[in-house]
Amino acid sequence: MNVRVDFTKSLGKIKPMHGVGQPPFEGINFSMCDYLAAAHVPFSRLHDVGGHYGGFIFVDIPNIFRDFSADETDPASYDFAFTDILINNLVSRGVEPFFRLGVTIENYRAVRAYRIDPPADYEKWARICEHIILHYTEGWANGFTHSINYWEIWNEPDNYETPEENQMWTGSPEDYYRLYDVASKHLKAKFPHLKVGGYASCGFYALTGSDNSFGACSPRFQFFVDFFNGFMDYIVKNNCPLDFFSWHSYSSIEDNVRWSAYVRQRLDEAGFTATEHTLNEWNCCPDLCGSARHAALTAGMMLALQKTSLDSAMFYDARLGTSIYGGLFHPMEKKPYPAYYGLLAFGNLYALGTETELSGLESGVYAAAAKNDDKGALAITNTNEHPVDLDLSANGKITQVRIICEGKIWEEIELPEILPENSILYVEYQL
Repeated sequence: MNVRVDFTKSLGKIKPMHGVGQPPFEGINFSMCDYLAAAHVPFSRLHDVGGHYGGFIFVDIPNIFRDFSADETDPASYDFAFTDILINNLVSRGVEPFFRLGVTIENYRAVRAYRIDPPADYEKWARICEHIILHYTEGWANGFTHSINYWEIWNEPDNYETPEENQMWTGSPEDYYRLYDVASKHLKAKFPHLKVGGYASCGFYALTGSDNSFGACSPRFQFFVDFFNGFMDYIVKNNCPLDFFSWHSYSSIEDNVRWSAYVRQRLDEAGFTATEHTLNEWNCCPDLCGSARHAALTAGMMLALQKTSLDSAMFYDARLGTSIYGGLFHPMEKKPYPAYYGLLAFGNLYALGTETELSGLESGVYAAAAKNDDKGALAITNTNEHPVDLDLSANGKITQVRIICEGKIWEEIELPEILPENSILYVEYQL
């Protein structure tokens, strides 16, 4: 494989493809968030934060506004204490919160649903969200003036095809469409400079039928697409604002590249040409957590998504907990898993800023290069389960080479002539 990097040819910006879901913390100890700062992580999406029911103290609307019958204009009706600590620790490390307005998934909804019913009063719910935004961006109720731009209305209201099964929303699709209508219009009227959107779609697996990584298309997967089509029809008909559309996927690199193009096309066809779209919950093969292969697939996803129409992406997630979805940090050792270093490599490109041209990649190999005024870097990952020959050249002087592969974690090496299977190579240059 003959890879050629030309740092003299600029292609545009490296996009924020290395955001994360909930951040790593334990109790109110946020020291692990230093790893996010080191990797220049741009966003942490605040969903499922703190465990079941948001730990009863973080982010979720019922945790901040505990009595829905209370006066939403009275600061005494709000409990911001723990969410303040969370957000301040992210902001102090340069990580922008991507704020999900809603509730945490209720995995045991079959026993009983507690918080996932549609709000009793949509207009009041929107006003509660308004005051939460006021607290964090305009200083209301002894608050802050943080730059928090993205406000997402609910999460995965399409999480099953019947209200009896849905772990995120017990109402009908039309109930959610109306909530989005009321809340989006209210919040955009109050905060025209901020970005309001949704709805954190469960995804588009049905579009590739039996070819997708989840096997044959099921009625549930088709419901995701039907819900999306209904949502698009509703917001067009009712002239709802949509600054960003968010969607999720646990499928392959190839599927997510394909579905990114589909989402962009559908938004454009509906007249939402200025609407961003974000894959703000993804994880490829989470059952491989902690392995070199998971690291390679994670890096490959970010590098591939950089080439799509996506505006951002967020890995699910950065939690410090015993879950295969916490794919960045070992919960007991409190150290990074190999996949974290894929984020670190991509984050270094992001910090440099400008993507540059490269050529010569083989199937299953993904890469991107970037530069600033005097420095360049390349991140390249081999997601194949076999090594590939590597002949790498660039118009710069190599100053550092690091590798992640089986048995080597961010180890400094000489430039190799073979790229091992399931590996990430990071190369820095003086320009």
